[in-house]
Amino acid sequence: MTHPYFAGTRHPRVLAHRGLIPAEGEDSSVWDNTAAAFAAAHAAGAEYIETDCRTTADGDVVLFHDETLQRLAGDPRPVAAVPTSELVRLFADHGGLLTVEEALDAFPDTRFNIDVKSEKAAEPLGRIVSRHAPRVLLTSFSDRRRRTAIASALAAGARIRPAASGGQTTIAALRALSALRLPTDRVLRDIDALQIPERLGAVTVFTPALLRAAHRHGVEIHIWTINEPEEMRRLVFRGADGIVSDRCDIALRALSPS
Repeated sequence: MTHPYFAGTRHPRVLAHRGLIPAEGEDSSVWDNTAAAFAAAHAAGAEYIETDCRTTADGDVVLFHDETLQRLAGDPRPVAAVPTSELVRLFADHGGLLTVEEALDAFPDTRFNIDVKSEKAAEPLGRIVSRHAPRVLLTSFSDRRRRTAIASALAAGARIRPAASGGQTTIAALRALSALRLPTDRVLRDIDALQIPERLGAVTVFTPALLRAAHRHGVEIHIWTINEPEEMRRLVFRGADGIVSDRCDIALRALSPS
């Protein structure tokens, strides 16, 4: 049965990777995973936003990708060591910091794909998303973190399980089992999507066998991170159900049925 997360939206899916940064890219004052980046993605027509979460020194679950502030602010401190109030001040001129709860409330029609980046974020994240479960997909490179977050959401009273995307162990197992034509039911239990690169180094991850195995179980395949229109169309032609892109505006045009 298809999870409500995918109901009533266009296919192929376009997932705005950390929102949408203006065309000037790295020269923009807007940072990724901010209120301004999400508002730009929403204005462009994105139904899905892919984002990441970590905890601050105060235990608040905020939307932030990197472990430290180095890339964005030239500050080597881990996000987990910085008070929320300081992060709010730091982000004020760069698009605005969002907690997970603020993002879900500010964009009530948007479906969120949330990557759990730290162990400490998993349990509180589940509690926060519990009342939004039909429009949230939880994922992580760590299958354990993802399972912890989902269990927390259910324990907090979520009326359905949030959607789930498999982590590294799940993806590696599916690739191996599908190549050997072995049963994959157990690996894909309670999995709604797999979000993968087309290749990882010399290894092709997005194989025909993996695609067939996923689709047999009603599991979608989303490919990251694709910014060229021809690449988007090629991957969808090969069977991908969704594209994760830094340029959701371009992806929405490239994959429009018209």
